[in-house]
Amino acid sequence: MRHRPILDSDTLAVRRASRLVGTRIALTCAAVVAVVILAVFVYILSEIPAAELFEPVPDPDNLRLSAVDLLRAAAVLGVALIALAGVMSWLVTRRAVQPLGDALRIQRAFVADASHELRTPLAVLDARLQILQRSLPVDDPSVPAVAELRSDAKELINIVNDLLESAEVGSSAAHDAEVADVNAAVATAVRSMSLIAVEKQVNIKFDAAGPASVHVPTASIVRCVVALLDNALRFAPAHSIVQVELTGTKKTVSVTVRDTGPGIQGIDPARVFDRFAHSGHAVDGGGDARTGFGIGLSLVREIAVRYGGSVTVLASSDEGTAIRFTVPRAKQSSRPA
Repeated sequence: MRHRPILDSDTLAVRRASRLVGTRIALTCAAVVAVVILAVFVYILSEIPAAELFEPVPDPDNLRLSAVDLLRAAAVLGVALIALAGVMSWLVTRRAVQPLGDALRIQRAFVADASHELRTPLAVLDARLQILQRSLPVDDPSVPAVAELRSDAKELINIVNDLLESAEVGSSAAHDAEVADVNAAVATAVRSMSLIAVEKQVNIKFDAAGPASVHVPTASIVRCVVALLDNALRFAPAHSIVQVELTGTKKTVSVTVRDTGPGIQGIDPARVFDRFAHSGHAVDGGGDARTGFGIGLSLVREIAVRYGGSVTVLASSDEGTAIRFTVPRAKQSSRPA
């Protein structure tokens, strides 16, 4: 069985840029050709009376060509030139953006290599802090500082793991061997984030749908939902509700996370899925703006694109933000793993 090639979000972004630039170049060339052809039409029609348009033009080689024939030939030539301009612009822009794609692949490889190198020393650091934490007496004044150090070390480990997973998602080959139950995966993610929600005095409400199976590993679905919930809880006000909705069609399954915090400001909502997307825009009248988006949402897009899905910002305003993660539904004949 042949599988379609898996494209990461960087490759898709480069291809979109190539198509956009190629289309603009082709339209510019088409406009120039159209203006030239129009000028030829105007010149011929101004020099030849309308009654003589169909009369053959005297020619020493006995070629019986009328002005209409010349106009028709100019039109055909113009269409051919426009088509040629479109093909040439596509080829030129595709070759022009190739170095950008290579640079993005090199960047991804560097992030993966650097993350691999950092994981071991950070794990050793966390282990040593754990030993130190256990060896200290309960009444030791340095206990809180050691606990904070270990918390910082765990945060660094989580960041490195996110970087590594983000780099490897686009380079590894996806497979459709595993069929996951989205309801169970989302419920797992909700349970995992409920502890953080309790600390922030926020309630997570999950509205499950009917049976929904997708060709995406369960761990990947859990990782995506956790990232979306983490983003929502970061900005959700106290005593509010973060809504998790699971919906589906005949072809897709979607998970939507809604919060009632401040909307995305100072940045295009579509760009919050870029790596390290950040905006310094402040919210007028107090409150925290959604300004930093880290790599969690970027990882969600990587996973969605990898398995033929998408992630979009459905709404963002002062009343809250809604983000939807969508992947293709598995065939009915498939069984959940």
